[in-house]
Amino acid sequence: MKFCKKYEEYMQVQPRKDKLPRVGFKKLKKILKRCRRDVVHVQSRGDDAANNEVLVDHHHFSVDATESSCADSSCPVCDGTFFPSLMKEMSEVVGFFNEHAQRLLELHLSSGFRKCFIWLKEKLSGNHVALVQEGKDLVNYALINAIAMRKILKKYDKIHYSKQGQVFKSQAHSMHIEILQSPWLCELMAFHINLRTIKPDSSRAPALFEGCSLTYKDGKPLLSCELFDSVKVEIDLTCSICLDTVFDPVSLTCGHIFCYMCACKTASVTIVDGLKASSPKKKCPLCREDGVFEGAVHMEELNILLSQSCPEYWKERLQTERIERVKQAKEHWESQCRAFMGM
Repeated sequence: MKFCKKYEEYMQVQPRKDKLPRVGFKKLKKILKRCRRDVVHVQSRGDDAANNEVLVDHHHFSVDATESSCADSSCPVCDGTFFPSLMKEMSEVVGFFNEHAQRLLELHLSSGFRKCFIWLKEKLSGNHVALVQEGKDLVNYALINAIAMRKILKKYDKIHYSKQGQVFKSQAHSMHIEILQSPWLCELMAFHINLRTIKPDSSRAPALFEGCSLTYKDGKPLLSCELFDSVKVEIDLTCSICLDTVFDPVSLTCGHIFCYMCACKTASVTIVDGLKASSPKKKCPLCREDGVFEGAVHMEELNILLSQSCPEYWKERLQTERIERVKQAKEHWESQCRAFMGM
């Protein structure tokens, strides 16, 4: 079965009453087909005496019989609709996934009255089997849309004989609308492992991932997952600031993960003020993108996973950071008191 048909069938059978945001795979293919048809039409009218090249709408096309693709880096036939449509659709897909993954994980991590309130509000069953099933649906939704994006961009480059599709993919990554870049996908991976290891009866629940695991290579932690259609996600869990396993991890909006205290130091804020108080000019120490601290995501599921997998290291870091946190809190309140007293 061709992917386009498989994708359309998957989106149609989803149980949600509301229409799921999606990559308009079928519509985008039609745009590319129209472009190819126009290219072939232009080539059939080509003048061999004009250096085997014609100019239509300020766009060059090769008339080589072995190629029916655009030779320029852009295409006026489809670029005005193809990339804007794909950009809008990707933004909607990522927004939907992030919102629902965040709500699911909040339900799993909540306790007491808050958990009862969420259960009643969302009408969800209060057991982890139901949570895993919902997580599985979200993961499948994320992956099939990621594959749809990859395939349609590959088709664009093939038809246009260009690399604009890959350039667009890089731009999507920098704009944080590539779904495999989402920190909530990493959190769902940790959520899956936590349920499988912490809950003794979790074997009854459907798996979110088939080959998801936390491994240590040369003493460095690596969260990896084999996904369908040859999609593989690997996340290095070493903080590039302290060069140790991330402790109390946070993911910046650029996707890079650091220890919370390391991120605060880099952003020049105290743990009392938090990352939201950071200047928008502060840059990620890895990719140098600015304004990435304010929207950082605290990765609680990953924190639980790492604390369970390396308890001795966690205990040692906890003691060390507790001393530093108390010190910073004391300095903060002393400065606040001096400011209040006018000293």
